[in-house]
Parts: sequence; C-alpha cells; structure tokens
Amino acid sequence: MTTDVPLVPREVLFGNPERTGPQISPDGTQLAWLAPHEGVLNVWIGDADLGDARPVTTDRDRGVQVVVWAHDGRHLLYIQDEGGDENWRLHAVDLQSGSDRDLTPFDDVQAQVVALDKRFPDELLVGLNRDDPQLHDVYRLHLPSGVLEKVLDNPGYIGFVADRELRVRAAVAPGPAGEMPIVVRDGDGDDDEWRTLLEVPAEDSLMTAPLAFTGDGNGLLALSSVGANSSRLVRLDLATGREEVVAGDPHYDVSGVRLHPDSNEVQWVSVLRERLHHEVIDPAVAEDVAVLTAAERGELIPLGEDHSDRQWLVSYQRDDGPTRFHRYARDRQELTPLFEDRPGLGGYELARMEPFTLTARDGLQLQGYLTVPPGVDERPLPTVLFVHGGPWGRDAWGYDGQVQWLANRGYAVLQVNFRGSTGYGKAFVNAGDHEWGAAMHDDLLDTVDWAVEEGIADPDRVAIMGGSYGGYAALVGATFTPERFACAVDIVGPSNLKTLIESVPPYWEPMVVQFHNRIGHPEHDAELLWERSPLSRADNVSIPLLIAQGANDPRVKQAESEQIVAALRERGIDHEYLLFEDEGHGFVKPENRMRFFAAAETFLARHLGGREEG
Repeated sequence: MTTDVPLVPREVLFGNPERTGPQISPDGTQLAWLAPHEGVLNVWIGDADLGDARPVTTDRDRGVQVVVWAHDGRHLLYIQDEGGDENWRLHAVDLQSGSDRDLTPFDDVQAQVVALDKRFPDELLVGLNRDDPQLHDVYRLHLPSGVLEKVLDNPGYIGFVADRELRVRAAVAPGPAGEMPIVVRDGDGDDDEWRTLLEVPAEDSLMTAPLAFTGDGNGLLALSSVGANSSRLVRLDLATGREEVVAGDPHYDVSGVRLHPDSNEVQWVSVLRERLHHEVIDPAVAEDVAVLTAAERGELIPLGEDHSDRQWLVSYQRDDGPTRFHRYARDRQELTPLFEDRPGLGGYELARMEPFTLTARDGLQLQGYLTVPPGVDERPLPTVLFVHGGPWGRDAWGYDGQVQWLANRGYAVLQVNFRGSTGYGKAFVNAGDHEWGAAMHDDLLDTVDWAVEEGIADPDRVAIMGGSYGGYAALVGATFTPERFACAVDIVGPSNLKTLIESVPPYWEPMVVQFHNRIGHPEHDAELLWERSPLSRADNVSIPLLIAQGANDPRVKQAESEQIVAALRERGIDHEYLLFEDEGHGFVKPENRMRFFAAAETFLARHLGGREEG
C-alpha cells in the first residue's frame, strides 16, 4: 500500500490522554481533571486557568476514569473497581486534609450515585446492593462523617430519581412480561405508597425512563416513546398523569437534555441524527448555544457549570483530531481554551468520518459511517467491518481512536447501526428482537455488499471486528459466514447465548426478562439460542480468529471465550487467544491496551495486508 501519511504510534492513539474530563468547582475558581500520575490516570486539581496544578490521588493500578465535584466544594468524588469486576466503590478526596476515603468499603458490593443537589452540599444519595445482590437500596451519605443511613428498602425497582429535597420519589418497576412502568410517590415516608404514573409496555422499555422532577414539584420529566415511535422529552403531571410533549423528533430519539441547575426548567434537548443537533427550548440560552455551536466544527458537548451558572465547561469532539475543552464565560460570551486530550494527534493527518445510508435486503433503511485512509487513492481497499457493542447502543460521528488506528493502517472502516441499535425509534430497536445471528447479521453483510458495490471494499480482504455484542458479531462472522470474511477479531464477545443469559450479573436480574424478550429465553427458546450461538458452529471456522477476554468480566464471563477456544483447540482450528487476568469488560490498564492493539495490528496486517508499526 502506497501512502505518504506517517504511521500514528499506538502510544499516541491508545496511551493515556495528556489531560481529560475537566470539572469546574462550585465557586468557579478551580478545575479538577484526569491526567497521568504514577503511570495511570489520576485526579488533578488547579485554578480555573490550570495553574498550580497538582495530583490529589495516587492510584497505581487501573487509574481513575471519572471525577465530579461534591457540592460542598471541598470534596472530589470518584468510583473505582477491582480488576474490572464493576463492584464500584465510591471515594472522596478531601481537598483540605488531603485524605482519600473509601466511602463504601464493602466487598462484592456495587455503589451507584443516585443523586447530588447543591442545596444539600454535605449529602448525596447512594445505591448499594449490600442486603440483596440483585437490588440496590438507597442510602443517604453524610460526606464529612462518612455515615450511611438507609432511606429506601428497594421493593424491586431500578432507575431511582430524587426530587430537589433529596427524596427518592420516582423509579422504574420492572414487570414480569418486560414492561417497565414509571412509578412515583408523594413523599419518602412509610405512608407514601408507590403508584404507577406511566404504563410502559415492553416494546417501549429501552426508550422510556424518568429523568428529573420539575422545579415546582408538580411534574416529572421523562424520555418516552409510549404512543409514538421515537423517544421524546415529556412532562408528566404527577396528579393527573397527563402528558405534555416538550420536544422530540419524528425519526430520531432524544439523546440528551440540559436542565437549568436551579429551576430544572428545560433549556435545550439534543438529538443525535447523522450529527448531533441541539434544539433550544429556553430563549435565555439561545444566544449562548448559537455562539458555542458556531465556535468549532466539532460536536458541542456541555460538561457542567458552576453554582452561579455563569461559567460553563464545554468540549468539542471532532472526527479527525483530539477533543478540545473550553471554559465559557456567559456574561462576556467568551470561550477560553483549556486543553486538548491528546495533543500528540495534532502532528498527524487523520481520517474524516462520513455518514452513509443503505437499504437492507428486507427494505429497512440503515445508517452508518465510513472512514477511509487519508492519502490513499487506490480502490478497492482492505476493509474492517467494525461492529458496535450493546447491541442497544449506536455508532456516532466523532473521534474514535480505534477507527483512526484502522484507517491509518490502511483499512476502510465500516460502522453501521444495524437493527436493534438505539437512536432511531422503537420500531428500529424492536426489529432486532430474536434476530441475533439472523437479520442483525444480515444487516452487517448487506453493509459489506454495499461497500463492495460502491467500489470501496475489496471483497477478499474484509475483516469483522468488535467488542461485546460486536465480539459476538465477529464470532458469528467466523462461524456462520466465514466465506464472507478474511479474518475476525472478537473482544469480550459471548459464544453461547444460553450461558450468557444465565450468567448475567445479579444486579441485572430485575431486567433479565429484557434479554428473554429480545434475545430468547434459556428454557423456552433453548433451541433458538443454541442455533444462534457461535459455539454451535465452531467447526465451521475456516478463517483466522483472534479472541481477547478479561478474566474478571461480570457481563460476558470468561467462560464465554473459554468455551469457543476449547472447541477450536479440540478441532485443531488455528486461532489466537489473549486472556487479561486483571481486566473486565474491556481493557482499561495502559499496558493491556498496548498489548492488545499490538497483537491485533499484527493479526490484521498478516491477513489483510495493512501497515504495521515496527
């Protein structure tokens, strides 16, 4: 392959970002962010212009992935698990004393932050599954003392929402047939009984959820597709249940909502079409959104504000460069650059991501994104069909390190939002029910056919690659349709749908009927699940296969990879297997990321003919 575009080193693409995830303090005078320290990401703090920067955590293992300010302005909060097991513990760094406390020091317990409110700066609500691994009870946590007080014995609910008094008053109540009604109560006392506010049939369950109580306390804001195809922002009257549509799109789901930090009035909603669109609801922020949207080519992402709401933090995500972070002064409409997360990318020519559409074999319209190597004029190209996880998620326009890595190595990259992906309304999501390894896989094959017909993809040099559901899709490609692919890369993908469903984490049990409805029931649909499992066709593998797995993965257990690897070994089928003993559902530690991408790069170069870093 001939190109003058330099190789982007894997360290630049997949090493630690230089800085990322900034958060502004409640008084607007300080910033916290994540940056390398002790070889992994740790929490740093500095003034509003990044001066006087210093680390305030000293993790040496997996690093810190996200940090937020407590409303007292004194504590920084972050969560951490052990080896990727997702049993998150909540930590608080006291900026006055320098202490770093584990606030939920319980083995095999997962902590979830339920609510913070600036009117209660010393408190927050935390969910803990201490008493029942399947259910998170809600506790009030007093930050200065660390005292936990249980305020809700979970009656079987998920998705709790608190009001402005930090009272848990809304939730989702999973039903036996997959329905997910939204329930509310008038207070949080023993005499305040839960009642159904909105009936949510199973077909709407992925697109409907409560968000926040209105500022006057008389309504509940929710995303809902009930009575419509796409998920809209609605206001539900607590007394009558009457629904008022605040904003929506006839074809795409609402993907984000910005509320006023004091009144909870809706300021704008975001809809992810081919690109991200912000629809202003509150005229008071219209000029701000216009100024910010026009400032950069990338997607505008709001990150937070100080207590006065006069300073915002925003980021801009581009498809062909690092994410840029800025501080915005609303009174002056002044945007101050802070930093880029990976400034090292600036010295390289990166690829552009272009939307495409195609018609699947049954007439369903599919949308996706194509990224081709910069500086390469030859066609057709070796191609990687890069399948997103979930499957109840979607690909979106913007920077993706893995996509840039593949394009830089000389591959066209296909990302398609196959049926079952979210964002395109409930009919599109529900079209994926019971279609794992069937129509969902056909969508992937139809995408490859489209790229071949367009002269983009070389049909003899196409790889299928992905993580989680994308890993399953890669295994399906290698076992169901190996004649269509030159090789496959599976990252933490399930090989046996029956054992996948039977081994979900305990805290997913209240929602397991979703798996039964959308994938199949381990007992009633046992034959279907086995037929759609790559393990059932392991002897069909005739292409090179790379499998990578985290030993501590709570979602797709190690056994999912071990089963298919054992079958391949028994049949003498060539494959590569990478097991990461200290990882979970994905690879967080920098050295593990480097090891995986080095192996995958060599694997793809050997079988597709792309470039490889020496």
